[in-house]
This record gives sequence, C-alpha cells and structure tokens, in this order.
Amino acid sequence: MDSFFLQQLFNGITLGAVYGLIAIGYTMVYGIIGMINFAHGEVYMISAYLCAIALALLSFFGLHSFPLLILGTLVFTIVVTGVYGWAIERIAYKPLRNSTRLAPLISAIGMSLILQNYAQISQGPRQQGIPTMLDGAVRFHIGESFVQMTYTKLFILVASLVGMLVLSWIISNTKLGRMCRAVQQDRKMASILGINTDRIISLVFMIGAAMAGLAGVLVTMNYGTFDFYAGFIIGIKAFTAAVLGGIGSLPGAMLGGLILGIAEAQFSGMVNSDYKDVFSFGLLVVILIFRPQGLLGRPVVTKV
Repeated sequence: MDSFFLQQLFNGITLGAVYGLIAIGYTMVYGIIGMINFAHGEVYMISAYLCAIALALLSFFGLHSFPLLILGTLVFTIVVTGVYGWAIERIAYKPLRNSTRLAPLISAIGMSLILQNYAQISQGPRQQGIPTMLDGAVRFHIGESFVQMTYTKLFILVASLVGMLVLSWIISNTKLGRMCRAVQQDRKMASILGINTDRIISLVFMIGAAMAGLAGVLVTMNYGTFDFYAGFIIGIKAFTAAVLGGIGSLPGAMLGGLILGIAEAQFSGMVNSDYKDVFSFGLLVVILIFRPQGLLGRPVVTKV
C-alpha cells in the first residue's frame, strides 16, 4: 500500500478522533434537550487558552515532568471547561427551556459571540502558542519510503480513544448514564420517576464541555498555536461530524468524526488542501440528501 496514503490515513484518524471528542458535546446536548449548543466551539477555544495558562503556572512552580505536567493541565482544563459548560446551560438555555425553539438557538449564538470577544479582550487578538512538549517520532519503513507517527499524535490518539471509551462506559454502565438515557427518551416520565432532570441537563452540558476541553489540550499540543477565533471552524467541523454520524448518537459522533477526519486528510493530500473545508461540508450535504438521519441515527417519523 502506498506510504503516502498510509501517512494521510494516520493523520486523518488523529484529526478525526479530535473531531469526535468535540462532536460528543453536540450530540449529547441534542440528545437530552433536542437543541444544538452553538457556543460549544467557543468552549473548545477557551480550553486552548486554559491549556497555555495551566502549563505556564505549573512550569512556574517547578513542575517539568511531562506526565505530571500534562496530567495537571488536563485536570485543570477539563474542570474549568466543565464549569463553563454549566454556566452556558444556566445562562443561555435554562431560562428559555419552555420558550420557542428559536429563542435558545439565538441565545447560544449570542453566548458564542460573548465568549469570542471575552477571549479577545482578556487575552489579546494576536495568535498565541505553547512550545513543543513531546519530541520524537516512530517511523515504519515501507520499501524506500516510510510512515512517520510523532509521539504527540500517538498521545493524541490514545488520549482521545481513552476519553471516548470512558465516557461510553459511563453512559452504558453507571447510574448517571442510565439517568441520562432516561431523560433523553422521555424527560417528563423521568421527572415523574424522581430524576432531577435539571441537574442531569446541567451535567450533560458539563460532560460535553469537558470533552471539548480534552480536545482543546490535545490540539494545542499538536499545533502549538491558537487564537480567539479558533473555535469557529473546528466547531462547525465537529457539528458536521455529529450530523454525519447521526445527531444524538454517541457512537455516531465518534464514527462521524473519524470518517470526516480521514476523508479530509486524504482529500488534502491527494487533491488540494485549500479546499478541504469545501470538501468536508460537501460531504455533509451529500449525507443529508441521501441519509438525513446520519449513519447511525434513527429516522424521524412524522405523524400525520
């Protein structure tokens, strides 16, 4: 098999794993309240700044070991982004929960703009970055060429898969997961049975934001640079992945992210990287035309 194809395949899997992490936030919120959190991309953007702040603070206090440094950064970023997710739900969604479906959508877009401008004012408009934390790569020789896998991308892939598996286990095997599934299936019946649906909705926002925080740390480690506008494009891409896999389906978000990442990487390498976004959104249009519920989503039956 061509080494260039394998290289782009690995790059696409890594990118798709990140898309899947962010897409989980979209699909969980939609599954619970039937609405899209359009401020989710900005939560990812905030997590990039939090990653840099955590690294600076930990280094300032003399912590330079990579395992401890990345563990402390992940814990700090995930916890704080979880608080952001809780605040977004309380401010932009809860007061409008019984309103028209359009009102929370407008509120979420407004929250997105607020977070963008908040980051721009507090951190500055210029692009910022962090130094490389993990050097080196593994090379597999194929004939006269080779496939290279950097340690950073291997770490991103492993951390993404672990995050997805842990969340899947929580949703499938814990009391919290059973309550989330109950609220998703019938919120009124779940409330009658004694489940605090308001608390579950807030927790779902926090979990989705935490997954975006994990993705923010991983992407910042890989690319090293970010700015206040970083959440827009990757947020739209993750939303595309969620719709591609089937909005409301957790496995669908993961599958959609991987498919989108691989397709985008192969298109960039074999055709033209300048039009990769056009290709990604074109793929979304095709899926919506021929399978509007997504790959793993359930078709919506309208009663007449």
